[in-house]
Amino acid sequence: MYVAINILGLVVFLAIGFLFSKKKKEINWKSIAIMVVINLFLAWFFTSFSVGRDAVKAAADGFNWLVQVAYQGIVFALPNWVTPDFGGTAKSLNFITSALLPILMIVPMFDILTYIGFLPWVIKWIGRGLSFITGQPKFESFFAVEMMFLGNTEVLAISGIQLRQMNAQRNLTLAMMSMSCVTASILGAYTQMVPGQFVLTAVPINIINSIIVTSMLNPVKVPEEEDTIAKVGSEGQDADGKREPFFSFLGDSILGAGKLILIIVANVIAFVALAALIDKILGAFWKPLSLESILGVIMFPFAWLMGLPVDQAWTLSQDMGLKLVTNEFVVMGKVAGGVINGYDPHLRAILTVFLTSFANFGTIGMIIGAFKGLVNKEKNELIAKNVGYLLLSGILVSLLSAGFVGLFVW
Repeated sequence: MYVAINILGLVVFLAIGFLFSKKKKEINWKSIAIMVVINLFLAWFFTSFSVGRDAVKAAADGFNWLVQVAYQGIVFALPNWVTPDFGGTAKSLNFITSALLPILMIVPMFDILTYIGFLPWVIKWIGRGLSFITGQPKFESFFAVEMMFLGNTEVLAISGIQLRQMNAQRNLTLAMMSMSCVTASILGAYTQMVPGQFVLTAVPINIINSIIVTSMLNPVKVPEEEDTIAKVGSEGQDADGKREPFFSFLGDSILGAGKLILIIVANVIAFVALAALIDKILGAFWKPLSLESILGVIMFPFAWLMGLPVDQAWTLSQDMGLKLVTNEFVVMGKVAGGVINGYDPHLRAILTVFLTSFANFGTIGMIIGAFKGLVNKEKNELIAKNVGYLLLSGILVSLLSAGFVGLFVW
């Protein structure tokens, strides 16, 4: 019976995507069906064989190495912000150090690769292959892979030239995708708190689900002539039409990355503080009342649709609500060790996969802040008007990923 409920849950989650679609008639159902089959295969493969998880871990380790290189510059300027593992003296990494300061190295590096034409070439061919499989535009397909390892702010930052050349609707699609990312540098921390097998399983499945969900909620038809990969062109030329000198281009890239970090920090602080203010106001009326508790109740039907008994569904829904208001680390810390190991295998797998993403209120602030520093007012306003869609996208991706994996773990 519970397997049937799990299957029903997947149908319901896809139906919600259709229900809230901005353009129901433009949904490419053939593409959706292909990607659902791919994710069923991936869920089976990653839960049954270790070779796939080893491949994901190798890719994650490569991106993690890149972030660790960035810490060398941070240690030189701010040694007391970095832990001894990376050459500093701090007891722990703060949010700015772990999630934002690596942008100062990563963005210029990727901009250099764009300047010399290498990154557009990579995106073109990898994107073409993924586009052929998924039926989605080349850049969106490649972006889904990038964001799963680099994180939302980093991958948006290195995509600035592309974002400015794309229309507002495609920018909205990328903003919605960004709700479901992770960062390779913290996958290791995840695996210390919750079962690593399911953390690494969630990464590739989230990639496909982010494309499924956004192509349902915000289907955008991209003509072939617009399905191109941006190169350094008008933004990298001087008044005479010549390419901007390399070091001038590099300086602009570094300054742009610094400005972006300041904007993101301001937005994250404001969003988290406002959420805390709402909790205080709700608590004044009734002490147990909070955003987490409200979302925990709202998420209960969806938790039950994962194929769980009522008591386990309630446990899962409370953790879901807490994760959406705070972040995945708070919940992982709560259930780490003996708690999650004492859960039934099905609940353990579902909870771990649901937690393996950045989908929460704070991430909305990061994404809005990133776009404010990268694109024009028109595109910013469209994203700001669709904050609800950003959150819905992140939740649906997490639900679908957990539901797919849950089918194969009992």
